[in-house]
Amino acid sequence: MENFKIDVDADGIATITFDVPGRSMNTLTGKVMAEIPEWVEQVKSDDAIKGVVLTSGKASGFCAGADLGDMAAGMLGGADLQAAFDAGWRLNGALRALETCGKPVVAAINGLALGGGLELTLACHYRVAGDSSKIQLGLPEIKVGLFPGGGGTQRLTRLIGVQAAMTAMTAGSSWRPNDAKNAGVVHEVVPAGTEVEAAKAWIKGGGKASQPWDVKGFKIPGGGPYHPAGIQNFLVGNAMIRKQTYANYPAALNLMKAVYEGLQVPMDAALRIETRYFIKTLMTPEAQAMIRSLFLSKQELDKGAARPADVPPSDPKKVAVLGAGMMGAGIAYVQAMAGIETILIDRDQESADKGKGYAEDIIKKRVSRGQMTQDKADAVLALITPTSDYSLIKGSDLVIEAVFENRELKATVTQMAEAQLEPGAVFGSNTSTLPISGLAEASSRPEDFIGIHFFSPVDKMMLVEIIMGEKTGPAALAKALDYVMKIKKTPIVVEDGRGFYTSRCFGTYVAEGMAMLEEGISPVLIDNIGRATGMPRGPLEMHDDVALDLSVKIAKQTAEDLGDAYRPLPGSDIVRKMVEDLGRYGRKNGKGFYDYDSKPKVIWSGLAELAPVKVDELSMDEVADQKRRLLYRQAVEVARCWDEGVIDDPREADVGAILAWGFAPWTGGPITMIDQTGLKAFVEQADIYAARYGDRFAVPQFLRDMAAKGETFYGKFAAQKAAA
Repeated sequence: MENFKIDVDADGIATITFDVPGRSMNTLTGKVMAEIPEWVEQVKSDDAIKGVVLTSGKASGFCAGADLGDMAAGMLGGADLQAAFDAGWRLNGALRALETCGKPVVAAINGLALGGGLELTLACHYRVAGDSSKIQLGLPEIKVGLFPGGGGTQRLTRLIGVQAAMTAMTAGSSWRPNDAKNAGVVHEVVPAGTEVEAAKAWIKGGGKASQPWDVKGFKIPGGGPYHPAGIQNFLVGNAMIRKQTYANYPAALNLMKAVYEGLQVPMDAALRIETRYFIKTLMTPEAQAMIRSLFLSKQELDKGAARPADVPPSDPKKVAVLGAGMMGAGIAYVQAMAGIETILIDRDQESADKGKGYAEDIIKKRVSRGQMTQDKADAVLALITPTSDYSLIKGSDLVIEAVFENRELKATVTQMAEAQLEPGAVFGSNTSTLPISGLAEASSRPEDFIGIHFFSPVDKMMLVEIIMGEKTGPAALAKALDYVMKIKKTPIVVEDGRGFYTSRCFGTYVAEGMAMLEEGISPVLIDNIGRATGMPRGPLEMHDDVALDLSVKIAKQTAEDLGDAYRPLPGSDIVRKMVEDLGRYGRKNGKGFYDYDSKPKVIWSGLAELAPVKVDELSMDEVADQKRRLLYRQAVEVARCWDEGVIDDPREADVGAILAWGFAPWTGGPITMIDQTGLKAFVEQADIYAARYGDRFAVPQFLRDMAAKGETFYGKFAAQKAAA
């Protein structure tokens, strides 16, 4: 076998080491799933083997789950449902054979075990996990539009009960080792490095070769579907899933169906039920869209798909951050966590120290939760030097400017920092709206000047938008990408323009909500419709989060820059009055479209005077139309960005939209949404909206041309890659 090594000791205990060659992490590839039945049969038939310990040969983890690209190709290779079921059953059948092999099997979990990796351990009779902050155990499949398809829906519910299992699976959450033990997911937590020894001790101590659910008289913890208490999990759970997903995610509902039906039958039948629902889910447009964007495309971008191939790799060791506010402090934290020496500069020592305090607070919480040792915490904090002295920038490979959105201030700090930089060092601006080429005019080395746009809060937001100025060179791009990959963020590369890609397109969601407000639609309806599209928050909520006074400042700067070409956004007068006349700045001062001094927050009663309500009720068809309106407005702007050359890679457009501003993940992103809708149908609907609401819905001509030819964005992109 290529992926498993078997070693039988003098006690007859076989240690099976899972080690996929040529990969830093084990995944369940087609070959791996084909080999599991081989060693299971060997264990079962060899009388010399008295028990089995399954562990990983990788330092990085036990198993990260299924190889989704490999798996999807095998299950979606044709329209034959039986063939798809058979492909889906491979893992389930193999794991069922494992747990019924007649000999005790222990999982010695010495690294993270996620998705199919955890399901592999759940099929073992006993689970021992190392006590390490690096180990996570969970079933995160819901995050890519799927649910556990390797027995997880059946085994986890039988282990810890319906409520706890459904909560974990619908959230895609994970446990640290001790939390997993407390939850009943693992049996024992031992010092890291002693997992195999502890596993063998359990076997030698008389460990039994049977699962609880295969023992006569087994009862589901908390009760099953027909138990007076257990049925409540499904009655309430069905409503909760609807509330959480707005019926946008077939995986969540199919997950509950698999659990509900599976718990009423023996395990063999339950696993077949799970496989059927899994294949049904995998074949939905939502799952296929999410797998492509949030797994396959994201993986490619994480590995530097946009990096110039002819530029040698770089490894930034020292990076200076200008500005120790919330954004700069967050950048300093993620850099230090990646092992980068960080110079955190602000106008005075007190402000710089306050910025480092942000990292100290986060790290203190990590230590208290057992996610980091104190020694590691001290080492990370030692990498951050807060200062007001620009001479400490000397020797930096990169500078990240994160001061206020003021062109003059940015020009000043650019020149002060560049005076300390050596040739080849890169200067990156974290601006979210100001064109990079304009900011680069203050630079004496524009070929090394680039936009590196983070999102707040930096420690949680995984995207970084890299913006090419008119004179930015390929070496600067390559170094910026190397830096982003080192801090473990996902990069997208876009061309320069006001608002670039993410801020520009995100702004249309908020602006369309303001247009709806001007039309007299109830603010409660507006935000409920926004959430129902799959966006993380309603347009008005989002506007409050961003800050209303910031919107006013950006509008004034844009008007000044564009002159007669400036066109105010819908609702700009309402926002200006709220900020300048009423001091309502949004969530940050507790007063915006909502009042935040009560919990839950409530719509500000005075809003009705600025925007009288004319529509406070809509039919289901009207709600569906308004949901589509919000999504289409964003997608039309994405198409315009494509037309103007701001972005030209569908992967970056989709992943960037989902990670940056939360574009409805179930769609796979705006480009995938257009492709799946069909360009002809998309253009026709956009034309209806343009006639009804105005030119902001007018699609560019290239989209009409593609529609006429029956083309798709991903189809053209694949053809271009093949030709290259």
